[in-house]
Amino acid sequence: MVKKITSQLLRKRAEHNNMELSTLEEISLHQENLERIEGIDQYCRRLKILYLQNNLIGKIENVGRLKELEYLNLALNNITRLENLQGCESLRKLDLTVNFIGDLTTVKSLAENRELRELYLTGNPCTSYEGYRDYVVFQLPQLTQLDGTAITRPERILAKQRAEELEESIAELSRQHEAEQAEKRRKVEEKNKPITDPKDGRWYTEPNAHIKTLGRDDDFDPDDDEANRKFWEEETEYTPEARIQAHRRQEAMREKQDEKRDGTDKTKPPKRVRQFFRDGKPLNMNEAGLQFDLSGHDATEQEFVLELSVYRYLDTSQIDLDVQPTYVRAVIKGKAFQLVLPEEINPDKSSAKRSQVSGHLMVTMPKAKPIVTAARKKPSGRKSQVAANVPSSSSTSGAESALATSTITPNIERLEVTGDLDKLDISAICKEKQQPQPHQMPGKRTVPVRENDDDFIDDDDVPPLM
Repeated sequence: MVKKITSQLLRKRAEHNNMELSTLEEISLHQENLERIEGIDQYCRRLKILYLQNNLIGKIENVGRLKELEYLNLALNNITRLENLQGCESLRKLDLTVNFIGDLTTVKSLAENRELRELYLTGNPCTSYEGYRDYVVFQLPQLTQLDGTAITRPERILAKQRAEELEESIAELSRQHEAEQAEKRRKVEEKNKPITDPKDGRWYTEPNAHIKTLGRDDDFDPDDDEANRKFWEEETEYTPEARIQAHRRQEAMREKQDEKRDGTDKTKPPKRVRQFFRDGKPLNMNEAGLQFDLSGHDATEQEFVLELSVYRYLDTSQIDLDVQPTYVRAVIKGKAFQLVLPEEINPDKSSAKRSQVSGHLMVTMPKAKPIVTAARKKPSGRKSQVAANVPSSSSTSGAESALATSTITPNIERLEVTGDLDKLDISAICKEKQQPQPHQMPGKRTVPVRENDDDFIDDDDVPPLM
């Protein structure tokens, strides 16, 4: 796929400069399949380093207004001439390795770049010319290095001595190269030109014509292994057109392989997955094999909660959730998960969120007809008050009815006294409490003294018994 240099592409490659193009000094646009240089001189006027290697650029253009450009890398492209660099006043290094520069006389256009010090032309057809190095050294005296090798003073003297001789020989070799390239292009055009069959007068193209004019390969079939094998085994001319054709074939084959790896092959129709019965009832399905848990089956619960174990680092934009009254469906990277609910739910009040820890998808679905249960009242310890109406006497004229409020008190049992209160002895109702005696410590027990026996002898030498 061929790309163009746009402001979006430049900003994408300018992340190191906060995506600002007006102050950008360095940018890399290598391997972007670019065929033209455009827009850079409009958006990036202060550019100093520009990498454009390994593209399909066929001409140096639209860089003349980059006055501060110091290094330009155009290696591995399809450039055939040195031109349009006179405006790059600060250019110090130019890399044109492995291109198709055959006209060495165009190197004279770099004489106006006074600050140019390094030039790389390795891998170009012009480097095979006899006297190539001496010719470049003479035409560009400001150079200090050519193809990575320092230019010495003796080389400059020798190049100046051979200047007239090399001028004619290099010009002749350049003309011969241009003629050879024109002949190669003519052969390619004839090989792919439709011809007429003298028998029936019908137009057809040679079946073995694999190289088409200007690298166009519109009839290329990536699935044709035999044609691909013949294309890569066939010897072709080394031209910019052949390089473009080989590049486009490689890109087509790479895209085909990516489609097969991702399972998005456009040549084969996608497999239709049945999601409903013929009568319209949904089916349970789990194409991705994800684990899930559905809670809320109890009749007293007011909602269903579905926990779906999606991949932890999966971006939420890859999940498509659809909640219906009787089922819920989640399509994750093209694979469907569908679950039939036990009873009807209210989709408008449903909600979904993802866990920041595990990444699981939590879908909360309120039931459409929940069972309402009465809440239990807690007993109150406060005394209840009731209002009692006190009727007024009907015999009294002018009397009005009054409303009195009485407080219900708990039942308290009281002693009822009947008879003559004067003869009632109430002294025995409560017994006198005996005053507690102070605690006395028990005294020592007295032991009676036994009298001595008749034969007892009191000897002073014998100690007393303890």
